[in-house]
Amino acid sequence: MRLEIVTPEKIAYSEEADQVTLPTALGEITVLPGHTPLVTQLLPGELVLKKGNQYSILASGGGFAEITGKKVSVVTDLAQRPEEIDERAAEEARKRAEEALTERERLSEEEFAVTAANLQKALAQLRVKRKHKR
Repeated sequence: MRLEIVTPEKIAYSEEADQVTLPTALGEITVLPGHTPLVTQLLPGELVLKKGNQYSILASGGGFAEITGKKVSVVTDLAQRPEEIDERAAEEARKRAEEALTERERLSEEEFAVTAANLQKALAQLRVKRKHKR
């Protein structure tokens, strides 16, 4: 099946894949060719794709996936391989977001949502980086 992963900055992946595992709002799902058509919300987490005997791991952000029987289209605000993640920067982003969230009463609803999303992305980056260090 065709897999396309697009972020605002780049096309992170655009090739054939045998399967892809996505972190969705309803839990992790694995998509194989011929999957039932579906549109689902993605949460920050670990995206795993398989092509032949090779697995690739990406830290992914929030977004959406559209699944047809022959194609999976992922639109997300983050798609990074472990070697692309700057662990120090992700740790600093995590700390900044956690500190900002402790003063929730000072944040507007929008600022709170953005800060919480940034925290989830930083945590996803750190989990992927630390789990798959090379």
